[in-house]
Amino acid sequence: MGDRPARTTPAFAGRRWLFPSAVVHEFDPDAGRSGRPRRTARDWIVDFSCFFLAVGIGLLGADTVKDETNLPDVLAAVDQGLGALSCAAVWLRRRWPVGLAVAMVPVGLLSNTAGGAGLVALFTLAVHRPFRYVAWIGGASLALLPLFFHLRPDPDSSYRVVVAFTELLTIAIIGWALVVRSKRQLLLSLRDRARRAETEARLRAEQAQRLAREAIAREMHDVLAHRLTLLSVHAGALEFRPDAPREEVARAAGVIRESAHEALQDLREIIGVLRAGEPDDAGRPQPTLAALDALVAESRDAGMKVALDSRVSDPATVPASAGRTAYRIVQEALTNARKHAPGTEVTVSVTGAPGEGLSLSVHNPAPEGEVPAVPGSGQGLIGLTERATLAGGRLTHGPQEDGGFTVRAWLPWR
Repeated sequence: MGDRPARTTPAFAGRRWLFPSAVVHEFDPDAGRSGRPRRTARDWIVDFSCFFLAVGIGLLGADTVKDETNLPDVLAAVDQGLGALSCAAVWLRRRWPVGLAVAMVPVGLLSNTAGGAGLVALFTLAVHRPFRYVAWIGGASLALLPLFFHLRPDPDSSYRVVVAFTELLTIAIIGWALVVRSKRQLLLSLRDRARRAETEARLRAEQAQRLAREAIAREMHDVLAHRLTLLSVHAGALEFRPDAPREEVARAAGVIRESAHEALQDLREIIGVLRAGEPDDAGRPQPTLAALDALVAESRDAGMKVALDSRVSDPATVPASAGRTAYRIVQEALTNARKHAPGTEVTVSVTGAPGEGLSLSVHNPAPEGEVPAVPGSGQGLIGLTERATLAGGRLTHGPQEDGGFTVRAWLPWR
């Protein structure tokens, strides 16, 4: 009943360095406290690789700049300077992927040595941002490639070949980045699905625990209220009639002793369920419709006037759940009649057959004189209504025109 809180284990304990910081940040239960994710060892390896790739492509571009004889020296120096700055800006790609990719569009139009940094920026943008950013920025880069090679043609390759190769390379890198992003999104969706499953399992366990506690509470109310009412009635009789005959005093004391013994036994069973988690049907056999005669006889021994009209030919054929529910309904109704209408004659009617259902009716006329209000009245009827609903039936209750009170119930009997 007192479950200990589950300890959260890091998802990447012992192998954190193998994963990107963005993925580790999403899976880390303390991610919300740490702010921006820190680079892992894998991130540093990837960042250095991207930097050296951008530098290598930039060096290849610098060699082609030397072969452009029509390019002024000033523009060649600007080209190489922008290329160096672009390679250095690669280290900012994780913090500002959109800004870097946008800045590389005009820079790539002016600098041939910044081509590698531009490809790295597009790759980072496609991995870390939704597709709409890639569509606009990547589309602009692809649209400007023909203009770039028209203004600065490659001396060693034809215009069409170099444009087609560069655009295919750009599209391939963007496609590769989208595959990486889709894998990460799949991993995160599986994470979310697992968390939802854990949450739903925890909620189901809590609901099952709550339902079990409510069932135990209903059982405790149904059983102990009946026993304690018998104790109260006979104790009150002994208090107000100290001069009663010896036989009546002995009979009342016997009922008090028997009711107290039964109440303690029922309480031990309920506490045993709470301690050991035993099912409701453990211990003594649960009452069924066949035990209704014994219940009425017990109430008569307590001094109640009870008339039982049972038209069920074989009570043993009634399903156990319906019989147990019917027994509890009659038990609670008799307890209420004993508390709110003492001295009146209670009529209990039971009819039914397989396929038609089991119908119950417990009626008591108006009591004679004024009856003091009982604290907590009405809670038992609420529990009975819920019990009948859980059994697939229905229950109604309320005062009648003659001032009496009637409880009616119908339970399925398939």
